Order: sequence, then structure tokens, then C-alpha cells
Amino acid sequence: MRSLPARIRPLSATLCVLLGASIPVALTAAAEAPVTPIKLTALDYIEIEQLSARYAFAIEQCTNHGYDYADLYTDDGYFAVSPAWGEPGKRYAEGREALAKVDGGTPEGCKDPKTMMGYGITHVIVDLVITPTPTGAVGRSILLALGVGGNPTTIERQGGYEDVYVKTAKGWRIKARTHVFPNMAESVQFGHRGAPSPTKPQ
Repeated sequence: MRSLPARIRPLSATLCVLLGASIPVALTAAAEAPVTPIKLTALDYIEIEQLSARYAFAIEQCTNHGYDYADLYTDDGYFAVSPAWGEPGKRYAEGREALAKVDGGTPEGCKDPKTMMGYGITHVIVDLVITPTPTGAVGRSILLALGVGGNPTTIERQGGYEDVYVKTAKGWRIKARTHVFPNMAESVQFGHRGAPSPTKPQ
């Protein structure tokens, strides 16, 4: 292999140094470049809103062995509960089979609804705000529970939902739904406010 002429060697070395120094800078710039959210159409917003509406009915009805509820999610979607907004919380069900069980589904059918913790509760999901992201969208909404404590006129605000949505071949689906419930320990349905007092019949 022929070596470079002596007069070219300094220039070659300088180019190597400059190119070598520019590579990390270019990579850093690419990593720090802003990522643009996708543009959602009016139909996208409607379909995502319909997911939320269908969720409220599906979680209360347990149709199709619970799979109507589970199929609102992606195949690897999950449901979680968190005590604070913006925190991931604890995952309670992940994947289609586990999500169907959350809805009371079994291979034989659906469980007796009276044995479910949410029996008699009507989910009223309001104020859904949808924000596009580079991979889909996220949403935040408020949950009002009607019929808490067995009283059909009792309404309790039970936090709300933080969602991640993605568009699949079957349409928009929930990738992750986190029930954010900051005051769960004080709630009528789950906390001490719903516990029988010593003066009440047990």
C-alpha cells in the first residue's frame, strides 16, 4: 500500500480529527432534535372518544366472556392503578386474557355480577382531553361513580384515567389505562367512609 506524500499527511490528519470530532456532535444533535407529534384527524378524535364511551359500558356489562372489554386494549395493553397523577402505578392486568378476567370473564361465561367489587356502579367518564404524541395519543379524564355504597343516588369522584392510545390495524386501541385515585383510602367504595360504623348494623 502506497503512503501519502509528506505534504498531504498533515491535511489528512487534520481532516480525521475534524471528522472524528463532528460525529459525536451530529449524534447529539440528532438525539436532541424535537420529535413532532402526529396530526390527529377529526375522525381520530371521535374514535378515541368512542373507546372511552365503550369502556364505560364494557366494564359494567361483561359481555362476550369479558373479551368485549379486553378488546378495547392492544394485545399487550394493561390496566394499572396509581395514587397520583403522572405516576405509573401498579399494573393489575396485562394482556387479553388477564383483562377479560378483570371484567369478570371466565371460560364458562361471566361471574355473578353481585360478586364483583364494582357491582351496581355506573362509570361516568367526563372531561376527556386527548393530546397527540409521536406514536399515537395520550388522554386524561375524570371518573364519577354513580351508585356507590349501594345507593343509586350517591355520586363519588374517583380520580380519573390517564391513557396511552395507539392506532392498530383494527383501529384505535388503549395501550395503557391507569386509574389515578388519590383519595382511594377515604372513598365510600374502597375506603373507610364506606366501612360500617359501630352504630350501624353489620
